[in-house]
Amino acid sequence: MSAVVLVHGLYHRPEHFGKVAERLRTEGIEVVAPELHRGSLSADTAAVQAAVDSLAEPPLVLGHSYGGSVITGVRGAGHLVYLTAFVPDTGESAATLSGASPRLQEAINPEPDGSTSLRPDLAAEALYHGCSEPLVDWAVGLLRPQARGCARGVPTHHSWKDTPSTYVVCGQDRVLDPALQRKMASRCTETREWPTGHSPFVGHPGLLVELLRELLATTTPQR
Repeated sequence: MSAVVLVHGLYHRPEHFGKVAERLRTEGIEVVAPELHRGSLSADTAAVQAAVDSLAEPPLVLGHSYGGSVITGVRGAGHLVYLTAFVPDTGESAATLSGASPRLQEAINPEPDGSTSLRPDLAAEALYHGCSEPLVDWAVGLLRPQARGCARGVPTHHSWKDTPSTYVVCGQDRVLDPALQRKMASRCTETREWPTGHSPFVGHPGLLVELLRELLATTTPQR
């Protein structure tokens, strides 16, 4: 494979993957990072499916956090990577598997239009624990409001049942309990574990680039 699709989580933007995408592109790897926030899990999944379908060969598809629910419903990937992400089974959603941790719940701020945003100071502690202050400021500045209901969406297809997959457990995560991560990881083909917080693409982009490079080199594309 020579293409990667990077799928962000709630409140995030494609730009949060910027450091990872830049490094991969300098190596000649095609990178697509779709914008979610389409209003529902099904709409977000359709946006990622369109990105996958636009590529010449089955890509490696990575989902972070809520992005795991999104990539679960996508068909045609050559390999799936769940980065401290939800891996829902039949009838399950991100909300029924866990929902927001107490730290993240404390950071959530309701908006007049029914959406929610994150308080910058509390979001920094939950999402970017262990990152340097300049990186935290950059990442928090990119966060955007989130429509309600996406985390309650239930995938209608479960790609991890027929596609090779790698789960990355982030052992210092303050958003998604590492114990729950390990439980969901048992559904995947293989598991890696990193001593990082919830967002290694911010604090440790080189670690993620190395993993993606390895998986691209060892996965044979099929249509």
